[in-house]
Amino acid sequence: MLLKKIEDDIKSAQKERNEAVLSTLRMLKSGIKNVQLTKDKGDLSDTDVISVLRRQINEHKDSIESFKKGARGDLVAKEEAELKILRAYMPPELSEAEIEVMVKSAIEEAGSVSKKDMGKIMKIIMEKTQGKADGKTVSQVVGRYLK
Repeated sequence: MLLKKIEDDIKSAQKERNEAVLSTLRMLKSGIKNVQLTKDKGDLSDTDVISVLRRQINEHKDSIESFKKGARGDLVAKEEAELKILRAYMPPELSEAEIEVMVKSAIEEAGSVSKKDMGKIMKIIMEKTQGKADGKTVSQVVGRYLK
């Protein structure tokens, strides 16, 4: 369903001659195609598409940081515009309070309170959030609850 929306938006961007949206969505579609070929699947689920989206969003964030360090304002603006386009396809982010509830539940489920179990708890939470929470934020919240 998400893939269909992306394909429809590519067609719309072509008709409107919106080069920024078109190039960003083509890059996203290329990443999705690569995953399809690697996983040997026909159609990907929305969860798979969201993971590709999240990966590209993280790449754009890293690029923005690098370009800021290099004083390349023109490239920062371009990357930020592309990042905004990609974020429009992500599900709404969970609030920190919602993440805390999930963390408490995952800690009880795993039966652990030690920092060495952080990976196990992170896995549980990231499966439940399915792209609705940033891994860095989840990691910070988990770190506050583990001793």
